[in-house]
Parts: sequence; C-alpha cells; structure tokens
Amino acid sequence: MKESHTIGAGLVITAIVISAIFFSFFGETIQETDCIPSSELSLPEPRTEGNLSLEQALQERRSVRDYSGRALTLAEVSQVLWAAQGITGSGGLRTTPSAGALYPLEVYLVAGDIQGLPAGIYQYIPADHSLDLHRTGDIREALCFSALDQIAVRDAPAVIVITAVPSRTMQKYGERGTRYVFLEAGHASQNICLQAVTLNLGTVP
Repeated sequence: MKESHTIGAGLVITAIVISAIFFSFFGETIQETDCIPSSELSLPEPRTEGNLSLEQALQERRSVRDYSGRALTLAEVSQVLWAAQGITGSGGLRTTPSAGALYPLEVYLVAGDIQGLPAGIYQYIPADHSLDLHRTGDIREALCFSALDQIAVRDAPAVIVITAVPSRTMQKYGERGTRYVFLEAGHASQNICLQAVTLNLGTVP
C-alpha cells in the first residue's frame, strides 16, 4: 500500500448508517439549525475513466481515520457520490446492484469543509446528478456524538450517510426485502471506499 494512504493524505470519511429516519440521529443539536427551502445544486460531471486499476484500488483500500485538513473539491465529492448511487444505464440503472432494481437507498452528504459548498446536509439526487440542500450549518459535531464519539466523523471534511426506504424493496420481496437493503448499503459503501482510493482520499466506514 502506498505510504500516502497511511499517513493522513486521506481527506474524507464515509459514515455508513442505515436508517429510515435520518434526522433522528441528531437530537436537539440539529433542531437548532434553520430549515431552508429545498434548493438544488448541479454537480460536476463524473468521469468514467481513471489512472488506477480496480486491482490496484482493491490492493490499496484501507480504513483511514487521520486526515490532512485540506478541503475537498466539489469534483471529488461529485465522483464519490456518483460511485455510491450514480446513474449508469438506461432505465435508471446505477453503479450499485439493487434487488429488483428498486433502489431503496438514499444518500446524504454532510458537508463541513468542501470548496464552494456551504456546510449543511444535502441529499444526492441520482436522476440528474445533483445535490438538494435540506439544512444549513455544520452538524459534524452532533453526528460524531451519534456515532459513538468517533473523532474521525468530526474531523473529516465530509461525511456520507446512507439511509434507506425499505418499503421500496419490501413491496416486491416482503419481509426478506429488508435484508436486501443491508446488502445494498454494503455495495454502495464499498464503491465509495474504492472510488476514494482512486482519488487519493481516505475513507472509513
């Protein structure tokens, strides 16, 4: 594994959390932040070719909890979100497999230190590769508390939170559909981790 991936060159953490009620994680702290009208922000186009092979990315993937302090770029965030749930085919097929192509996952970006993007909670919209702003303000401290005081959650410039709407899958597969949802979260998480390696970013699920 390259030295740069082990000594703090990493820049982003992905906190993978499954919940149908995303905002319940933050308790009273998040309630103090103002709600704002929904507003959408287009992301830079994701690239589909890179300089690092899949085999190299697999070899170099490690959990990284210490970060350099550099802000993320919007292009980096765009690429990682696309890896998680981006559209890659006709009919809305995505980067990760989904039972029955029902796509129960919803991906949120908790932005703290991203160039050109105010701190806040954004939902990733795969259909047009954009962000939908839900709340303003930096809530990484509250998220850290909800994540058992893992300091990396507070220190990372961004946190990706994966939530789900299990009923989308259960409408076809019944109760066992909930198990498929957890599998899909794992698929998305690994995509994020491998994409981050190609961008020389650090991640930890």
